[in-house]
Amino acid sequence: MNKAKHIYVVYIATTAEKLWKAITQGDLARQYWGHENVSDWKVGSRWSHVTADQERKERIVGKVIEVTPPTRLVMSWADPKDAADMTQHSKVSFDIEPLDEMVKLTVTHDELVADSNMERGISKGWPLVLSSMKSFLETGKGLDIWATKKPA
Repeated sequence: MNKAKHIYVVYIATTAEKLWKAITQGDLARQYWGHENVSDWKVGSRWSHVTADQERKERIVGKVIEVTPPTRLVMSWADPKDAADMTQHSKVSFDIEPLDEMVKLTVTHDELVADSNMERGISKGWPLVLSSMKSFLETGKGLDIWATKKPA
């Protein structure tokens, strides 16, 4: 089975601590992602990416693999329907590097099944989410990333 890897780099005028919180605190993630990341952020713990509405539907699930606040977070990533099938899990790494008055964020999403729905989804999703995160951290307002979806 072929595996794919995507790397995204963005520079954000913020601190490593504020960026870490934006990733790991649900109330902050909701403001730029429209969803919340939920976990206790300990190695081996479950994490989930859930809708911020009353339904609280899980969109992505996984396990926390590595935690080094505020510079590195690694977690597995899977569609909830594929949670039990480890061949369908991919891995996301957030590497945060302070640089003067900003940080360099490198998001590496690897171990993806090549040409899968998940790979197609993240290749469109990460650029939107990271742009919205940058706007949120620099201006206090995330982008309406859901406005880019076409009506069914």
